[in-house]
Amino acid sequence: MPETPAPKRNWLSRLVRHPPVIPVVRLQGVIAAEQRPGRLNIATVEPLLSKAFAIKSAPAVAIVINSPGGSPVQSRLISKRIRNLADQHGKPVLVFVEDAAASGGYFIAVAGDEIFVDPSSIVGSIGVIMATFGFVGAIDKLGIERRVHTAGRNKSTLDPFLPEKEEDVERIKRFELDIHQVFIDHVKAGRRGRLKADDDTLFTGEWWTGLRGIELGLVDGIGDLHATLRDRFGPEVVLKTIAPRRPFFALPRLGFSAQGMVEDVANSIEDRAWWARLGL
Repeated sequence: MPETPAPKRNWLSRLVRHPPVIPVVRLQGVIAAEQRPGRLNIATVEPLLSKAFAIKSAPAVAIVINSPGGSPVQSRLISKRIRNLADQHGKPVLVFVEDAAASGGYFIAVAGDEIFVDPSSIVGSIGVIMATFGFVGAIDKLGIERRVHTAGRNKSTLDPFLPEKEEDVERIKRFELDIHQVFIDHVKAGRRGRLKADDDTLFTGEWWTGLRGIELGLVDGIGDLHATLRDRFGPEVVLKTIAPRRPFFALPRLGFSAQGMVEDVANSIEDRAWWARLGL
């Protein structure tokens, strides 16, 4: 059977120029492996990134970040996936910081080819923190005796009901320094040739405004999503938001659930604690 010839393109269609389409992925919230609304992790973010980079006609991919940080593992996985997809599809990544790209949020931002900020954005916080509580005095006053039995002498590290041990603190510090070095190496690789300050300035865990971030070479310039993309790709550029699909049969939670209410309050307090570290 003879092959069917491909349809000829109408001469008018060849004259019509379609405006460029830029996929936009918004990453907002605390970075954690926990699967729930308001959390950023590789499981929830990866499908959005894959969909954005799969748009062949897109000349670039835009990522909007608004995060105070969180899990160093999830931060690295998301950042690495962005770079892998960018290299695979040959597309530049433009990152736009809103209120904050701090700690793990900045770790993700470094995956961009260019980082744009608001003058008052918060960026940086290149450090590692681990916090807990100690209740030894409280249980003593209450006359409570706690009994702990372990196999492995370090199994009870960070137990809030046991006195803090010097060797535990030293081990935790080494743990933090290892993770901090991963962060430092990541920033130096991603911002190679653009950092404008020494290690003692950049990697203390301090965070800065967007303006100061430009001076330090942590970010590239002032710019918001719409204005920057119009300047870069023309006034007719189309921004296509890539958002999670809502399940077709999803129903609102009805009725009263004491457990659900407690969980919502606890999660809200935890989120506020992350943002409060930045004064937000």
